[in-house]
Amino acid sequence: MRIWSLDPGYLDRQGLVACWRETLLAQAVLQGRTKGYMSHPQLVRFRAQADPLIAIGAYLQGVLSEASARGYRFDATKISSTGEQELMPVTTGQLLLEWDHLGAKLRTRSPLKAQQNLQALRALRASTGETAVPAAHPMMRVVPGGIEPWERAEPG
Repeated sequence: MRIWSLDPGYLDRQGLVACWRETLLAQAVLQGRTKGYMSHPQLVRFRAQADPLIAIGAYLQGVLSEASARGYRFDATKISSTGEQELMPVTTGQLLLEWDHLGAKLRTRSPLKAQQNLQALRALRASTGETAVPAAHPMMRVVPGGIEPWERAEPG
């Protein structure tokens, strides 16, 4: 399961669909509707929120918005909880790790999307400074820091 901290706009078609499906699975775990993935590290950050179901619903809304912008028809009724959600923090180190992880996947399965992402990051860095990190999911706010403690992927 990979619930990306990166903006869903960076995902290719396969990644966006997988993110939607996997986050729906995470929602089912948080609702107690499935026994699988109960202790998956990706869920740590959602469980830490005041209302984990509202938080996962806000995440799904961001994925749904990207899918709709691309003309995909994801079923919004599958999002079980919506409401006010404070922005969830994500560290710069986590975003950079995920950027590298996604880049490796895209270079293999979607080289054009990988190139588009690199151009977008170069443009961001040209306008804001060389230390700019990739954009985060819209329900997250970027904070300084290393890789999140729940992350299991290895850097590099």
